[in-house]
Amino acid sequence: MKPPAATKTNAARLLDTLGIPYELRTYEVDPDDLTAISVARKIGLPPEQVFKTLLAHTNTGEHVFAVIPGDVELDLKKLAHAAKAKKTELASLKEVEPLTGYIRGGVTVMGAKKQFPAFADETIELFDHISVSAGQRGLQLLLAPSDYLRAADATLADLTKDPAKA
Repeated sequence: MKPPAATKTNAARLLDTLGIPYELRTYEVDPDDLTAISVARKIGLPPEQVFKTLLAHTNTGEHVFAVIPGDVELDLKKLAHAAKAKKTELASLKEVEPLTGYIRGGVTVMGAKKQFPAFADETIELFDHISVSAGQRGLQLLLAPSDYLRAADATLADLTKDPAKA
């Protein structure tokens, strides 16, 4: 599939409203490989700089977003701790689109159908700029981590599995 034209998504419109500078970067979508590592390779960034957005739910039924580097795994216990819950589990794929308005490979916190608490892995601050989905497959937003945290109203937390234990 060829890359989509760089159209304005809800996430990009939100950034415009907030006066936040960003770059839209398109890439060719492979429906069989929607991994952040694949996206990173296609847009020319290291995988740890391309952040993926995951939807989870707590033991109390609240939904939360976890935003983590593309090359690591989410630690559900750490997410639960950040969300002040006993336990968290990833939302099922069939829950994602009705709750967020986005499909797998295109989920972003910004402009989601419903606002849920968002937690971003603390490594986000290590970079001058990061990449997150613009809200559709084949389109990424590049922006400063501080701008992303403000636009997504995200809380910093340690969210990833220790590489030695993963």
